[in-house]
Formats: sequence, C-alpha cells, structure tokens
Amino acid sequence: MTDWKRVFAIIFTGQLFSTLSSYVVAYAVIFWLSVETRSAEVLAYATIASLLPQMVLGLFTGVFVDRWNRKRTMILADLFIALCTLVLAALFWITEPRIFYVYLLLMMRSAGMAFHIPAMQASVPLLAPQDKLMRISGINNMIQSVSTIASPALAALLISLFELQWILLIDVAGALIAVSTLLMVHIPDPEKKELAKPHLWRELLEGMKEIYSKPGLLWLFILALSAMFFIMPVAALFPLMTLEHFSGTTYMMSIVEISWGIGMLIGGAIIGHRRLNSYKVVLINITYMVLGLTFFFSGILPPSGFAIFAGITAIGGITMTLYSGSFTVIIQTMVEPSALGRVFSLYSSVTLLPSMIGLLATGYIADTIGIGNAFIISGIGIALLGIAAFVIPPIRLMVRAEVGVKTVGSPQSTVGSQD
Repeated sequence: MTDWKRVFAIIFTGQLFSTLSSYVVAYAVIFWLSVETRSAEVLAYATIASLLPQMVLGLFTGVFVDRWNRKRTMILADLFIALCTLVLAALFWITEPRIFYVYLLLMMRSAGMAFHIPAMQASVPLLAPQDKLMRISGINNMIQSVSTIASPALAALLISLFELQWILLIDVAGALIAVSTLLMVHIPDPEKKELAKPHLWRELLEGMKEIYSKPGLLWLFILALSAMFFIMPVAALFPLMTLEHFSGTTYMMSIVEISWGIGMLIGGAIIGHRRLNSYKVVLINITYMVLGLTFFFSGILPPSGFAIFAGITAIGGITMTLYSGSFTVIIQTMVEPSALGRVFSLYSSVTLLPSMIGLLATGYIADTIGIGNAFIISGIGIALLGIAAFVIPPIRLMVRAEVGVKTVGSPQSTVGSQD
C-alpha cells in the first residue's frame, strides 16, 4: 500500500466512526422533534440552527484554514463539537428537555463544522494524486452513504429505548475516535506566501477573486446557489412528507432515509469510475435535471405510493452524490492549494444563504401550498436550472472541452484539460 493510501485508510477509518455517530445523533434529534412537535416550522428552525453559523462563519473561516495547520484545525473542531454535545447531554440530565437546547446544540455543531469541512476538503489535494481525487470523493461519499443507511434504523431503535441525552454520548465517542486517527497521520500544509497578520477582508476578497477569475467556476457557483433555494425547504419537509402525506411512522421515516443512503452508496461506487472523471461538468448539469424530476414525481404521488416514494428517494441519493463529488473535485483541480480553504468555506457559506430564505418560508409552504405541491414546484425549478446550465456560455465551453469539441477562442485551461 502506497503512503498516501495508508494515510487515507487511517483518516477514513476515523471519519467512518465519526460520521456514523453524528448521523445517528442527527436522525435521533430529527425523529424526536418530528414526533414531539409534528411541526414544519420546528423542523425548519432546526435546519436553520444547523446551517446559520456555518453560513456566517464560513465567510471567514477559510482565511484561517489557509493559514493554520489543517490537521490541528480538524482536531480542535472535532473536540469542540464533542464538548458541546457533552454539555447538552448534561443539560438534559439536569433539567427537562427543551427544544431550545436542541437548537443550541445544532448551532454549536455547525460552528465547529465551519472549520472542519473546509480544512478536510482543502487537505485532500495535498495528500493524493490529482487523478485519484474523484475516486477519493467517491469513497468519502460511500462512507456518508453507509452512515445514512445504518443510522436511521439505529436512531429509530435508540430513540424508542433511551432518552435523547444518552444517545448524544454516541457522538462524543465518534468525535474522539476521529481525533485519535488524525493524530496518527501527517497532513501537509501548502507553502505560505506571506507571514503577515491575517487581513480578513483582503484575504476573503482574494478567495472571491479566485472564483471570479474563472468564469465557468463562477457560473457553477451561481447555479449551485440557485438550486439550494429550491432544495433546502423540501429537504426539511421529508420527515413530514412521510408522516402527513403517507400517514407514516418513525419506522417509515427511517426507511426513507435508508433509501437515500442506499442511493448515496450506489452513487459513491459509480463516481469512482475512471471515465466519469472526464465529464464532471456534464454530470453536474444532468444531476440537476434528475434531482428535479425526483422531487416532481414525489410530489404527485398518492398517499398509497410510499414504496415508490422510497424508491425515488434512492435515485435522489445517487444524483446528489454524483453532484457533490463532481463539484468538489472541480474546485480542488481549478483552485490554487493555498486558496482552497477560502474557496471551500465561501462555497459552503454562500450556497447556504438562499437556503435560509427558503427555510424561513417552510412553515408557510407546508400550511398554505401543501407539502406535495412544494415538492412539485421545487422539482420544476431545479430541473430548469439543469437545462439552463447547458446554454450558459462559460459552462457550455467547459462542457465542450470535456466532450472534446474544439471551439475557436475557447480557453484551454478548463476542467477537462486539467485532469
């Protein structure tokens, strides 16, 4: 086993335990909130609490990630998340469980992830050859999919046997395992161009310039931002779609999440295929259209169509894995390593902004428009974005470069030529 493979084997072992434990706790919290409140607004506010700190802090965390030791940043972020979870568990032991405490935990976890995610994503290109990045992205998505498959059933079982505070301790154990594996490996940092004190706004603008200087990448960001406006409100409504539209139970909610995880597992296996490495932009455009259709057809299903809903959800899991894996690799190959932390944190932060707007309207959408109609409208919007992507000139040039079509005056430094 080559050295970079050994490093990834150790890191991904820790990430498997950490991701699985985090997913179990996250699903337990979702199920607890869904059963306790049966409120679309509560689920929307919980999603906002889990995203808002990452959105706000993400504007600036990349500046520090690009300056700090990335291994140390990930370790401290994991320890912070573990500490916050432990404190919340203690609160639940001392007082009556309150929804506000859950919101607080989700916010603290989000703040930790605002540092951990860009540090991890920015470290990958420094550890592995560029032509292996799609395969690594596929493995990472498969870890998440295995967690998604196993955790809903585990969460549904645990929430029926234990109080929430005991389940929270699982997340603490997972974080400690992840920290232990990170301590076992060396993660290099890019060469620092300067040692001056950080200037947040200047370095933030440098990260934005890195995106703006590549027209195709800029438009991919704009489309991703637009898609999140449609995706996030519907994502928050999945539990209620099962409970209300299909008259489901906690067990049926777990089936839907497991279906999504199976789709992610299949997508993770597919994305590692060598030929897909040369068609990343095409893949992103197609996944918009397919995901939109899965939302649309879910919305028109009758109350007796739960089994079909679960199957369609699996297709959605496949498309989201192919989308996120391709997008991540495009950023990793087009952006300078010294700016990757800033670009990834900007991507995470900026794409969450429309999510907040959409989520704030989730309660209104569910009560006024209806959950099924919300799926239909969002599906149409996402599919139209996929169609638009094929006619936007900078993205069309990237597609032409990938499929080998020569264009007069087209830029040569595109995604297709970098791999």
